[in-house]
Amino acid sequence: MVVDILSQANILILIIVILLSSLISLRLGMAVAIIELILGAIFGNLGILHPTDWMTLLATFGGILLTFMAGTEIDTHVMREKYKESFLIGFFSFLAPFLFVLLFTYFVAGWNIQAALIAGIALSTTSLAVVYSVLLETKLPDANLAKTLLAATFVTDMTTVIVLSILFLKPDLYTLLFVVISIAVIIIASKYSHYIFNHEKLKNKVIEPEIKYVFLLLVIFMFFAAIGNSEAVLPAFILGLLMSKQLAKVKDLMVRLRTVSYAVITPIFFIVGGLKVSFTLILASFGLFIILFGLKIIAKFIGVYFLANKYIKDGSMYFTLLMSTGLTFGTIASLFGLNAGYIDQVQYSVLIGVVVSSAIIPTFVATKWFLPRHSEDIIE
Repeated sequence: MVVDILSQANILILIIVILLSSLISLRLGMAVAIIELILGAIFGNLGILHPTDWMTLLATFGGILLTFMAGTEIDTHVMREKYKESFLIGFFSFLAPFLFVLLFTYFVAGWNIQAALIAGIALSTTSLAVVYSVLLETKLPDANLAKTLLAATFVTDMTTVIVLSILFLKPDLYTLLFVVISIAVIIIASKYSHYIFNHEKLKNKVIEPEIKYVFLLLVIFMFFAAIGNSEAVLPAFILGLLMSKQLAKVKDLMVRLRTVSYAVITPIFFIVGGLKVSFTLILASFGLFIILFGLKIIAKFIGVYFLANKYIKDGSMYFTLLMSTGLTFGTIASLFGLNAGYIDQVQYSVLIGVVVSSAIIPTFVATKWFLPRHSEDIIE
């Protein structure tokens, strides 16, 4: 009975935090993802809200769902037309912080090579979920700037996963099964999903069979990724990218999907991200935390700003700041390093602290002071 009451209290507090985040976001004019991260960290460190298995599972699904929806926002025509810009910015967005953090943690901080590599990978990421959420709230997804930003973010995260896989992951038959299933689902869904989206007996119904169908596809990725010790975010993004033209024809469905997602699912993703921050452990290594956060931001500017300034008419600082954000893949890489024994609990907390802080501070600065004034601030 006591356990049940505690569980119910946890749910009650979670819903309060979700609602409170929305109200604060509207009052301050800030992206709600930032508020959810901050309140998650505060409530977690005060011991008021505790992450549970079901919350972590829902948070994982929320990250995958955000990644899928981000993929649907990318114009494949723009991606083909601007592939050079997207690839160069995305690749150097990974390379610069990876090298900076790797060299510092190994030669200066004295971490072993495995821990330094994990740190470099974790702090080189850009959060596709954060970038997409901010772009959606600031009404920029229809601009070429936003679409190129999403494409460059995907290149950064794809490079991160490839490097992590080459350096640390040991693929087996289950990994191969995940790859095969993912490819099969992507091909079949991208070709035949329009039969479901346009079916007269299925579309625009109160019971939302189309949304449940999308959720099923993403959960299939999650299930086989767990079996194959892999991550479902990349196939989810590719699926969204390939289904973007189909979904563009059913805009009402996308509006309903965003409504369902942003009501509860994606807030849990950001709140749980905040819950993973330990103020106590960060304060114990505060100097290292500040240095690593500074290295990540400086390296991101070196890797992104000059290229962005070359290709973007008026919005390079905004572009660079959003490319400096981290969350999903940074958390994944840090957690992998902890579970595999490559980093200890203190190193993990410092890395997670930097990752979550990079999701909050650059986003706040970008939306507060560097938001492009007009939607026509696009890539030339």
